[in-house]
Amino acid sequence: MRDYGQYPPSTARDPDVLGYRKVFAVIGPSTNTIVQPDMELMRPAGVTNAYRDIFVEDPVALSDAAFQDGAAKISAGLRDALRTALTCRPDYLVLGVSAISFVGGLEGCQGFVGEVRDFTGLDISVGSIALAEALRACGARRVAFLSPYYETANANVRHFLGDNGFDVVRDIALRCTSWTNIARVNEATLIEALKAIDGDDIDAIAQVGTNLSMVRLAASAEQWLGKPVIAINTATYWHALRANGFTEPMEGLGRLMSDY
Repeated sequence: MRDYGQYPPSTARDPDVLGYRKVFAVIGPSTNTIVQPDMELMRPAGVTNAYRDIFVEDPVALSDAAFQDGAAKISAGLRDALRTALTCRPDYLVLGVSAISFVGGLEGCQGFVGEVRDFTGLDISVGSIALAEALRACGARRVAFLSPYYETANANVRHFLGDNGFDVVRDIALRCTSWTNIARVNEATLIEALKAIDGDDIDAIAQVGTNLSMVRLAASAEQWLGKPVIAINTATYWHALRANGFTEPMEGLGRLMSDY
């Protein structure tokens, strides 16, 4: 009989057999059904996306005030999700909720990222910073954006983009009535919104709200709008890949993933 005792134990230096290049901990609200499949679309071989939930109840009806209250609860639950994520010993963190990263403009986001780094000892990609870097990579200055949010949350996005030197010409808040209903916004509605905010006076269109399914649509919209269209999940994962040295182009997911 083989003596299994002859084999040495694995060590901390042994790579994860599936995440042998990197293990990303992807953090998103428990109501979010879009981030995980979106980021799996963009995952290179040798990278593992370990998805971890922030517990949040799905409200029966959202309003401007209720949206802000819900976002605050997501922010409050983040630390527990990070504590859970750390148990898989990830190499890097990816935040799959964007609204909380826009609060307080650039200064607020920098403080937020600093708190995460202090708590976890890891670097993190967040939607707000990723979106700004993606827009810069595409050479955009005058932009429009759409969201599933309400007006106060859209104001946070405008504030953040303004702090980063962008001129927000137009924006649309779709005012979704629950967290889970964000994932039910259909393609026809999104196409109508894209056309409504497009114009010769903007260089690019952005989409925020990680539970809004836009990765594939944004890539196709670049063809018929003739300008960059950047989905928040694409920007966030692109930022995580580039921050970790992954530069191989990916086709079919928009110019950001193929050209920058």
